[in-house]
Amino acid sequence: MSEKLKLAIVGCGGIANGKHMPSLSKLKQVELVAFCDIEVEKAEKAAAQYGAEGAKVYSDYKELLEDGSIDVVHVLTPNSSHAEISIAAMEAGKHVMCEKPMAKTSEEARQMVEASKRTGKKLTIGYNNRFRPDSLHLHTLCERGDLGEIYYAKAHAIRRRAVPTWGVFLDEEKQGGGPLIDIGTHALDLTLWMMNNYKPKAVLGTTYHKLGQKENAANAFGSWDPEKFKVEDSAFGFITMENGATIVLESSWALNTLDVDEAKVSLSGTEAGADMKEGLRINGEDNSKLYTTKVDLGPGGVAFYDGSVESDADIEARQWIESIINDTEPLVKPEEAFVVTQILEAIYESAKTGKAVYLEEVFA
Repeated sequence: MSEKLKLAIVGCGGIANGKHMPSLSKLKQVELVAFCDIEVEKAEKAAAQYGAEGAKVYSDYKELLEDGSIDVVHVLTPNSSHAEISIAAMEAGKHVMCEKPMAKTSEEARQMVEASKRTGKKLTIGYNNRFRPDSLHLHTLCERGDLGEIYYAKAHAIRRRAVPTWGVFLDEEKQGGGPLIDIGTHALDLTLWMMNNYKPKAVLGTTYHKLGQKENAANAFGSWDPEKFKVEDSAFGFITMENGATIVLESSWALNTLDVDEAKVSLSGTEAGADMKEGLRINGEDNSKLYTTKVDLGPGGVAFYDGSVESDADIEARQWIESIINDTEPLVKPEEAFVVTQILEAIYESAKTGKAVYLEEVFA
């Protein structure tokens, strides 16, 4: 493809400025030609910093989608509008990168997958933790069968005190939940991907709103307002898969614990195990002896000639754009992201009803 892909940003807030626009601006194959935000000042600022010459600014995404020259749209808005905007963008002939989680509900996520199939437009979800060096290496080991059959896993998303107090993170209506749908979604995506298992059978979940009620609480991002804290502060899930495998998902923004890990996974297989507790560690048995190996993921003591290392966000952006140019599948497939949303929704439902939720396969 000789011409650059013309890309639009819908939602010019924190994730756009902290992840997407800096990474996209490094790619020679794209130019950012349109920016949209309901707070138009944010779109204007983004256009000034990252936009191509003549980049347009919008406050209404529907007007932006009328521009037939736009090839790709990144949907970086609150969770409640992910499905609506993504579907409209695909129906307008655009490929879509939607930030995680895919949607508030599994029904919305299903509609997104179907829109991609119906329109023939590519759809991917922003699970950038798959692109970390430890994640990519562990996935290769899992694919190769080094761990054997992975039948038990833990998805870790625990913070001691790091409640995001800005934006709409504490708004249940706009987000659909708290740490489970925010950071638990990353850990669960990693776990399912490593296991290559997207067939959940039953889910049992609990949610808590305990520490969110505290005033003047110690917090990495400043004390939260208990009156505005409308989502859970912790959520836990017990997931059984059709093949008998078990996954335990733990997520919290605020928990009295020193066992803190985020976007990490522990795996137990018939041949070996792995975790990301202190770097990437592989454990197993060899010659009737137990072993633990810590994988060296560094450059082997030889510095990169220009001192740069590509970040997971940079790799995610590059792989996504290359999948469009080369007409290949993106690393994060929408059907996979759907199952993540399906399980998260089941955890919330189980927590409300006190009963297990049984799931059926939607995309064979």
